[in-house]
Amino acid sequence: MSRLTAQLLNLRQTLLPVRLLIGLLLLGLAACSAPESDTSGSELQRLQSIAERVTIMRDDYGVAHIYAETDADTAFGFLYAQAEDDFPRIERNYIWAIGRLAEVEGESALYSDLRARLYMSEAEAREAYEAAPAWLQALSDAFADGLNYYLATHPEVTPTLLSRFESWMPFYFFEGSIGGDIEQIPTRGIEAFYSGVNPAAVAALSPTSSAPTPLAQSIHDEPVGSNGFALAGSRTASGNAMLLINPHTSFFFRGEYHVVSGEGLNAYGAATWGQFFIYQGFNETTGWMHTSTGADFMDEFVHDVVEQNGDYFYRYGDDLRPIEVSDITLNFVDDDGVMQQRSFQRYMTHQGPVTHMQGDNWVVTRINWNAVDALRQSYLRMKTANYDEFSDMMDIRTNSSNNTVFADAEGNIAYFHGNFMPRRDPRFDYSQPVDGSDPATDWQGVHDVGETVMMVNPVNGWLQNTNGTPFTMAGDNSPQASDFPAYMAPEAENFRGLNAVRVLQDASDVTLESLIDLAYDPYINGFEQLVPGLIRAWEELEPDWPDLEQAIDALQSWDYRVSTDSVGMTLAHFYGMNAAREIDTPEDMSQMQQINWLGTGSDPVDRLSVFSATLLQLNEAFGTWNTPWGEINRYQRITGDIDHPYSDNAPSLPVGMASSRWGALASFGARAYPGTNRIYGSSGNSFIAVVEFGERVRAKSLLAGGQSSDPTSPHFDDQAQRYADREFKDVAYYREDVEARAVRTYHPGQ
Repeated sequence: MSRLTAQLLNLRQTLLPVRLLIGLLLLGLAACSAPESDTSGSELQRLQSIAERVTIMRDDYGVAHIYAETDADTAFGFLYAQAEDDFPRIERNYIWAIGRLAEVEGESALYSDLRARLYMSEAEAREAYEAAPAWLQALSDAFADGLNYYLATHPEVTPTLLSRFESWMPFYFFEGSIGGDIEQIPTRGIEAFYSGVNPAAVAALSPTSSAPTPLAQSIHDEPVGSNGFALAGSRTASGNAMLLINPHTSFFFRGEYHVVSGEGLNAYGAATWGQFFIYQGFNETTGWMHTSTGADFMDEFVHDVVEQNGDYFYRYGDDLRPIEVSDITLNFVDDDGVMQQRSFQRYMTHQGPVTHMQGDNWVVTRINWNAVDALRQSYLRMKTANYDEFSDMMDIRTNSSNNTVFADAEGNIAYFHGNFMPRRDPRFDYSQPVDGSDPATDWQGVHDVGETVMMVNPVNGWLQNTNGTPFTMAGDNSPQASDFPAYMAPEAENFRGLNAVRVLQDASDVTLESLIDLAYDPYINGFEQLVPGLIRAWEELEPDWPDLEQAIDALQSWDYRVSTDSVGMTLAHFYGMNAAREIDTPEDMSQMQQINWLGTGSDPVDRLSVFSATLLQLNEAFGTWNTPWGEINRYQRITGDIDHPYSDNAPSLPVGMASSRWGALASFGARAYPGTNRIYGSSGNSFIAVVEFGERVRAKSLLAGGQSSDPTSPHFDDQAQRYADREFKDVAYYREDVEARAVRTYHPGQ
């Protein structure tokens, strides 16, 4: 360990294990709350006057349609309606985003908070708000006003921590993805660097490395991402373009909303709790679907740091540049419920904060962090009228963690692989950390949208992305990987991508109903090599495994299609999960290749041994291995808790979908929980919509469970059976349709 590193480990952390007096604790909490006058007198009158300008119509499925003359007033109603539906998730998102999770969850969340504060302090968030254009400030003010008015008019609601929302908060949580870019930075490296743990413990950390994760480590992590399909009029019955919006998120992560203003806003779709824009959705003439990208848009820069007279410098070319040092103090609740504090020093280069070490070197993780433009782009997306306007919006180039599938009423379809794409020197391998002292490795601006992997109106008439390689986006008409730098699209293909191409290449005369059929195609191609490999092993070694014959016969007669009555799906799923865990797979393969290798390259005896153990597992859990998939694979929502409990003794519904890890287009990520034998879905198809653009937009949608997190609400689970049965509802988009289906019309606060 270098002398500098030893000094740093002694100096970087100041621990303040001070037990705060109850009076000081209450004072600190009060500082985060609105003064009494803020929700009484003139402040309350101001909020009431805004509320009177906003109309909320709840339709027969509880979807809130919010109307106002200005965008800002609509945003006020939008946030108020979201709080009615699920205030705890709004609050949780902002507690996490602004770096105060440890005040609720304790010391274990301390380095999640530190990660947030490394990239933005509250002072910097306030500066971002002040730098925003006036219209964006007005929306941010409306965000805070809508939530604060909800709290003022619902005294029965007790926030966990945030009893007042501020206009600067959205600048922490601006993009709309589940965790955004920042969540890809492991907290273990931050903890090792800033806590004083031996840096050798993180010497090999490389958060942005492209090396595949061993299957045994990754198989139980349900794939995250989404499906997006766009069809041109040449493929549809009406001649109009169509769009599939199919995010695969944790259930109940987004609600379904419709926001309308007299300033040209009329957007419908899924909104992440606590944001004032529709994240995945459509307006009357354009639609957009985001899928999580694997494009390499973040990098690690390794720095040789030197110390001179107590100050720290990093080498950059022939210069020594000073490291910017600032203080961060975080609160956390200890095991006794007493608030503690811990202070750290943040170390910054021009590329961003130091996040971990590699050997004795400091490593900076550089990500897109342009809160004002990213929030601006997220909002303006809703108001684009056609492809040209959408392309202009994409030129803001801050939507870093998403791919985008697009369709419009003029008949255009398009695909954009990523959006924020740093321009780099192709001589260097950016899938690994690079030498930060060499200016040649630094970012050289951002690629123009037209330089990225994208396509507009392919001759085949369809586009797709399922979080895999973009070089199959349009089948044989796709862009060629050789035409782009490797960092733009390092993703491997996945089973869903192959399945999407299969269903789309023969699609014709598509209607909204048949687009749903395509999106829910039951064929599970992830078993095409895994299951035949098991059957071949048994045929070779049959005399040694006579007890497997009936189960092998069940697999031989299976057509690789998932349904509630499929025993083959039960056998294949549990065998595949167990084989991935028990049989060592080559590490230089993608997950799809590893799963296929289990069927073609593994030892036949290992396959049969795992299958025999799988049958015993099923016999013990369910009485017989001959158990239909729907008896095991279930949907359940019994509380509105964010950390939802599951129980085999509580009501649940059979679901004929499967995990996307096996190539299921309609994803249902399920697993067992403590005390359960059945597996319960908690992620996958969440909000799903199919949209047709023409003289009038038409759409159908479905939401996992229901719009409300309140178990006493009629909209807590009114879509649950529809979800299991794949029975979509018609979207009420035009005012006359909304009014015809409105069950309740009111102003916020009523």
